[in-house]
Amino acid sequence: MAPPKKQYLTLLLLLSLFALFIFSHYFLSPPPSPSLSTPSTHFLPPQKPSSPFTFTIKLLAYNRLSSLSRCLHSLSSSHYYGDTVDLHIFIDHFPNSSSSDLGRNLENSHEILDFVDGFKWVFGKKLIHYRTVNVGLQAQWLEAWWPSHDDEFVFVVEDDLEVSPLYYKLIKGLILNYYYNQSNFSPSIFGASLQRPRFVPGKHGNKIKLDSETRFFLYPLVGTWGQLLFPRPWKEFRLWYDDHKAKGIKPVLDGMVTTGWYKKLGEKIWTPWFIKFIHSRGYFNIYTNFLYERALSVSHRDPGVNYGKTAGPDSQLLDESSHDINLLDMQSLSDLQWYDFCFRRVLPGRVAKKLSEVSQILHTMEKQKPVLLVSVLKSSETIVKNLICHFERLNIQNYIFMVPNSESVSLHDLPRRGHPVIVTEDVFDSITRSKKSSSILIKETVIKAYVIKKCLEAGFDNWVIASNMLPLISNPPFDFTDSSFYVGKDSRLLVVRSSSSSREVWDERFVQKFAATVETLIRQESLLKENGNFVDIVEKFAENHVLRFKSVDDVNYSLKLERVHGNQSLSTNTKVISWSPEMDIDSVHKHLEELGLWIIDSDSSCKAVVCHQS
Repeated sequence: MAPPKKQYLTLLLLLSLFALFIFSHYFLSPPPSPSLSTPSTHFLPPQKPSSPFTFTIKLLAYNRLSSLSRCLHSLSSSHYYGDTVDLHIFIDHFPNSSSSDLGRNLENSHEILDFVDGFKWVFGKKLIHYRTVNVGLQAQWLEAWWPSHDDEFVFVVEDDLEVSPLYYKLIKGLILNYYYNQSNFSPSIFGASLQRPRFVPGKHGNKIKLDSETRFFLYPLVGTWGQLLFPRPWKEFRLWYDDHKAKGIKPVLDGMVTTGWYKKLGEKIWTPWFIKFIHSRGYFNIYTNFLYERALSVSHRDPGVNYGKTAGPDSQLLDESSHDINLLDMQSLSDLQWYDFCFRRVLPGRVAKKLSEVSQILHTMEKQKPVLLVSVLKSSETIVKNLICHFERLNIQNYIFMVPNSESVSLHDLPRRGHPVIVTEDVFDSITRSKKSSSILIKETVIKAYVIKKCLEAGFDNWVIASNMLPLISNPPFDFTDSSFYVGKDSRLLVVRSSSSSREVWDERFVQKFAATVETLIRQESLLKENGNFVDIVEKFAENHVLRFKSVDDVNYSLKLERVHGNQSLSTNTKVISWSPEMDIDSVHKHLEELGLWIIDSDSSCKAVVCHQS
């Protein structure tokens, strides 16, 4: 039976309104601006635009006509393959000067203006921005661009640069391959530098050494000699800069050569600000590596803010006669090597969701060093980041974080920054067929036992700690002469030595029996009071098994923060600091600050870069 006409029209109207809502919400709404407090590392990969992306050259000039002329002619001699490329020239004004210099400065500025006015740019629109006052290099960079959409890219060059005729070919290839190709996209990448990599800003860092097969790699340092910028990270940086500048926060990052530049030149330069931002966010830049000191963008290092006199070209310009290179032969992102400010390898993406994948993570660890298994259950983000900064300070490279599940915020951020992670619930599901519901505490306890077994099999000593512990030295001198199992009664640290005797005890049968009795052990009242601490559970289980622990607690070996009053100094024997998991974050922060052990800043980022040569 057909519905009445009135009901039919009502239904049709409701469907139309619903369709209009869906269309307006998903297709007409502008994309959200990046949050100032939260890095934009979780937004979806950009889709290929229906129309070509926009590309603009931002040329920053001042008073060097010959340099500007050379730069513009190199840009106009490049190949753009029929694409529209706009050119924006920013000319800074000369500063107030004596009357004797005024005439010469005016003449020089007018010559530059006459030249750029008459310069023909046939590839797109030419825009000239002549400033009314001298703003300096920092403002020239920072005020050159505010992205209007996510398909807008800029290439920033200073006037003493010269580019290869092939530079745009590479840039377009990078955008298509590492921005629009979803399999190669990473929100951690802020752009690409075309200059030759030659500078390591971390003090006492490694020299840049790359093999001849490496064509592209990831490195956090921004390049000022020909830099492609992606829209979202740049907009995020500008908001971050505004916030920090307004609050009087300086871009000081200890252990970096660039901080010395800032202390000397102050706001004349902008790179220390961007470097501090990149360090806090964990972002990277694409760099090229061509043989024989060649590059697609070369600085002639003419006199200016950075050079008192001409230093000459820093590299050889790659030209069209270079037949040994295929610029569009680009590796997948997963095959590229990543490096930090010290030019040490960074290994992003190490996530174990199956027990077998734990072995793959252990394969990346440094031999002859213990592996720290760190629980972040019930821990704050700032506590974890402070712990990571201590790992960097102490050169502790062998550690694995245990995050509860795939919904954990830490799961997205830690592996992206190169920190290995075990996803507790996923690994637990991979080794048990039981449909019985278990708490995350039970699952984590079981997985710790299995991971210890994996470490022993791989030849690693194993420390089991929680994020409410802070090691103060990289390798405590335990007496390994008469035991394979050690505990810290105060710190609740568990150390399992990799030996034939420990492997005989901590075998598959032991782990399975432990896993079968964990829930019963945890539910005992004595263990619940300690929040199910792993050391307590193992000790309780060991009472009826062949497992004996030796205490590593001696005088002042470990220190609990609850006992700290005032500005108490640490004993030289103190190896581990710990505190109750129930202790509030403000109290922990205060106590660690008093002891000089709170080493993160207002961005929850390490206050210093510490380089340990490989």
